[in-house]
Amino acid sequence: MRYFITLSYDGTHYHGWQIQPNGVSVQETLQQALTTLLRQQTEIVGAGRTDAGVHAKMMVAHFDSEQTLDCPQLAYRLNKILPQDIAVQKVEPVADDMHARYSATSRTYHYFVHTQKDPFCRHYSWMLHGKIDFHAMNQAAQLLLQYQDFTSFSKVNTDTKTNLCTITEAHWDEVVPGQWRFTITANRFLRNMVRAIVGTLMEVGRGRMSKEEFSQVIEQKNRCSAGESVPGNALFLIKIEY
Repeated sequence: MRYFITLSYDGTHYHGWQIQPNGVSVQETLQQALTTLLRQQTEIVGAGRTDAGVHAKMMVAHFDSEQTLDCPQLAYRLNKILPQDIAVQKVEPVADDMHARYSATSRTYHYFVHTQKDPFCRHYSWMLHGKIDFHAMNQAAQLLLQYQDFTSFSKVNTDTKTNLCTITEAHWDEVVPGQWRFTITANRFLRNMVRAIVGTLMEVGRGRMSKEEFSQVIEQKNRCSAGESVPGNALFLIKIEY
């Protein structure tokens, strides 16, 4: 029988979601907890792969078990043995053909920045210096909805079969004075894509790149044409829809 786990985590002390040979990952930590409680080796598949230091307010993963599980009790027991920076919201049975990754229809990320020193933002938001034109960045962000090939914002030499994505939402909003949030929704994301998009939008916001040049970056399909990737600590996976 297949089960979905909905969880959240602070990615600060993890080398991303996916199991890594050189560091502790969220996937590995959750798998170990499940294996301990179910008393059999249990592998999980996540809805995506967040990079090192990136957080998730909502992540979904699936696993298979021949046991008929008490889902609320399993969620409770998982939370008892998982570290404080990983929390399970629910475990639920799903159809056998449901897949945490491939059945997802959209994913939404938030990226947070702040423009003045704030001790309560430093761990989960990126401090910006100088004048930033968020209106110009919003105009450039809308251009993302006109394209599907985002090779320019992808890590090179990945195992991805296609760099085509459909972005349905991309905009900056001022949450409180001096603190801004970038929201982006797509059917799928490439590795490092959101951080590369934000870094390139910052070139627009700083007046170093025009909207037309931003479009050219996308059309060139060359990672070297885009801006630098921004820090991962300010990025959150917010929502996954099925």
